[in-house]
Amino acid sequence: MGSMILARMASTPGMLACFDDAALVRAALAFERALAMVLAEHGAISAAAAASIALACDRFDAAGLGDDAAHAGTLAIPLVARLRGAVPAAHAAQVHLGATSQDVADTALVLQIVPAGQLLDRELAALTGALAALARAHATTPAIGRTLLQPAEPITFGMRAANWLLGLDAAHARLTRELRGAARLQLGGAVGSLAALGAAAPAVRAQLAARLGLADGPAWHSRRDAIAGLGAALAITVGAAGKLARDVALGMQPEVGEVAEPAVAGRGGSSAMPHKRNPTGCQVALSAAVRAPALAATLVAAMPQELERGLGGWQAEAPVLAELFELAHGTLTAMRGVVEGLEVHVAALAAGAPAAAPEAIAAAARFVDEALALYEARHAPP
Repeated sequence: MGSMILARMASTPGMLACFDDAALVRAALAFERALAMVLAEHGAISAAAAASIALACDRFDAAGLGDDAAHAGTLAIPLVARLRGAVPAAHAAQVHLGATSQDVADTALVLQIVPAGQLLDRELAALTGALAALARAHATTPAIGRTLLQPAEPITFGMRAANWLLGLDAAHARLTRELRGAARLQLGGAVGSLAALGAAAPAVRAQLAARLGLADGPAWHSRRDAIAGLGAALAITVGAAGKLARDVALGMQPEVGEVAEPAVAGRGGSSAMPHKRNPTGCQVALSAAVRAPALAATLVAAMPQELERGLGGWQAEAPVLAELFELAHGTLTAMRGVVEGLEVHVAALAAGAPAAAPEAIAAAARFVDEALALYEARHAPP
C-alpha cells in the first residue's frame, strides 16, 4: 500500500504478487466463476448462464476497478456489476446468485493466503533445516552463555543455534495449524443463512468449497477468530526470526566478533563509512519484528464485530493480513540467507569463554541432541 520500493525492501516479489491487485481480482473472479458452475450443477441457474458468466470472468477488464470499488465501498459491487453487464441480459440476475459482498471479499482473501502460506512453508522448512545443520555442526563448539547481556556460564554455539531452531520450528507448526484453520470458504449470503438457495444451500456450499480447494463450514461473517489466529501466528513467526536476528547482530559487533553475516558485494555497506559491515539481513528481520505485533493486535481488535455482519472490522483485515504475510516472508528469506552463509568465528567464541569444563560442554551437547531429536521427529515421514 504505497511505495513499492519500500515494500520490496521488506518483502519478496513472490509474496508481494500474492496480494497485488491482479491476484485479488483473479481470486474474486475465481469465486464468481466457481459459484456459477456449482449453481448450474444443482439446477439453481442454467448451464448457459454459467457458461456466459465463466466467459465474462475470462474476459474481465479491471481498468478503473479500484476507483469504482472506492466509490461503492466494496470490490464486489462494481465487479458483479461489470459481470452482469458482460453477460446476456437474460443471465444477468444469475450472476452472484445467493452470495453477498462479504462472501466475495473473504473468499478472495482466503484464496490469496493459500499460495502465500505455501511460500512461507517452504521458506520455514529451508531456514529450520539450515539451523539444524548449524546446531549439529557446532554441538561441541565452546562459547560463553550470556544472561541479562552479561557473561554467565559456558555453553556451545550449537546450543544457541538449537534454541533458534526450536523457536522457529514451533512457529512453523503453529502457523501450519492456523493456515489450515483459515483456509475456509465463505458463503453465507445476506445474513449468513444462505436462505436464497433454499434446501440446496449446504450441498452448493460444500461443492463450491471442494471446487476451490477450501474447507467447508457455516458462514463465518462475524466470527473472525481464524483470521486473528493466523495474524498472531504470523507475528510470532516474525518474532522468532527476530530473536535469531537479534542474537546474530549482537554477535556481529566488532568488539564481539563471534559471527558475521555472509559477505555479499553491494550489501551491508555504508554510504558514509565504507569500513562498516552492517548486519543487513538482521535489519530486515528486526524491522519486521517492530511492525508485526501492532498489525496482529489490529486483527484481534477487529474481532468484536456487530451482529450477523459487521461494519468496519472485517474491512480492516485484508491489508493488515497481507502486510503480515509480506513481512514474514521478507524476514524468513533474509534470515535464511544469513544462516546458510553465516560465518562462525570459532576462535572468538572460545576466547570469550573461560576454560570450559567438559561437563558444561557435554550438557550443552545434550541440549542440541534433544532439540534435533524433537525437530526430526516432527518432520519424520508419517
